[in-house]
Amino acid sequence: MTQAPATLNQTPATETEADIPTSTSTSPSTSTSISTSTSTSGTAPVPDAETEACPHGHRASTGAYDQTPRSTATRYQSRVSYDRAAVHAVLDEALVCHLAFILDGAPVVLPTVHARHGDRLYVHGSTGSRIASLDGQRIGVTVTLLDGLVLGRSWMHHSMAFRSVVVHGVARVVADADERLEAMRALIEHIAPGRSTESREPTRKELAATAILGVDLEEVSLKARGEHVSDDEFDLALPYWAGAIPLTLTAGEAKADPVLSADVEMPEYARRYARPAGCGYGH
Repeated sequence: MTQAPATLNQTPATETEADIPTSTSTSPSTSTSISTSTSTSGTAPVPDAETEACPHGHRASTGAYDQTPRSTATRYQSRVSYDRAAVHAVLDEALVCHLAFILDGAPVVLPTVHARHGDRLYVHGSTGSRIASLDGQRIGVTVTLLDGLVLGRSWMHHSMAFRSVVVHGVARVVADADERLEAMRALIEHIAPGRSTESREPTRKELAATAILGVDLEEVSLKARGEHVSDDEFDLALPYWAGAIPLTLTAGEAKADPVLSADVEMPEYARRYARPAGCGYGH
């Protein structure tokens, strides 16, 4: 999953934390990204040596999301991107998102499942859950892919290689039955491509019990850090190992339901399950 960091003739910025965005509030806060972006001053920041980049030097040609005050990172702006294809790649690879909203004046964050359909993100829930009451409310959605652990020679420079997306928007509870069905289909396909045609569609009762939020991808940003070690020069001679430990999500051997009929064969997507993976730029 982790790609080699870009080779840049820049001095790595001093790092004081892993820099994975942990706040999913809808107030302007840390957002995410991966390539050079335009700062609020209009000057493109210089990428640091830790910035994740396509090893081929490619950049997507499908456009970018508009940068807004809410989607502008307050730290490490050189790692931030609004590249549409890069954002989509992270959303499509991740299995779990975190949905944030305000309830009775207090922040709430819930882990759940999501699926992207074009420039719209669908989030799954139940009609009996808090998600069903969020129609018209501002929400935040975050997705993080952990690509590795970075071990520096000092405590200060331990970090993580990651790709993460932050989405800000207004929630819409999907009420139309046809759209809700298509959103559920997208969720099933997100989990296992091809599965929606090899499983039963929901009944009206099941569909009615399901709440799905839709949020348009408009205020979106992506941040990424590669696996580069950013130790200070005066620490390089210390007798401590330094480097990166890559991490990947790997599927184990699929296990059939014990009561499954013997004449039902295991589909290829279960036999060789893998998440879509790329450089983050859609290739």
